[in-house]
Amino acid sequence: MHSRSPFQSLTTAEESAFSFTVLSDLGNAVAKRFGLVFSLPAELRAILVANGKALPIINGDESWELPVPATFVIDTDGTVVLTHFDVDYRHRLEPDAVLDALRSLPPR
Repeated sequence: MHSRSPFQSLTTAEESAFSFTVLSDLGNAVAKRFGLVFSLPAELRAILVANGKALPIINGDESWELPVPATFVIDTDGTVVLTHFDVDYRHRLEPDAVLDALRSLPPR
C-alpha cells in the first residue's frame, strides 16, 4: 500500500508489469487507522517544493503527510502473524522474514 494517487499507482503497476494488484490509500485513510502517518515539518516541505517533489501533488490531496513504511502478514482468519514498521524508510523487513511468516501459517 502506498499513499500515491490511484493514477500514479496504476502507472507504476503498468510500467513494472506487476502480476499482483496494487492498492492506493488516498488520504492515508488506512495508514491513519494503524497510527502510521506523520506530517512533514515546514522546513522539509520547502526542500521538497524546491526539488519538484511537493507531496500534495504526489499524494493527490492537500496534505503533507507520509505513511510510515510497514509490513503486515495477516492470516485469512484476521490474525496478525507478523508486523514490522520503522520511521526510517531505509530499514525494511527482510523478504525471508515475510516468507518465514507465510510458511508458519497452517495449510489451507
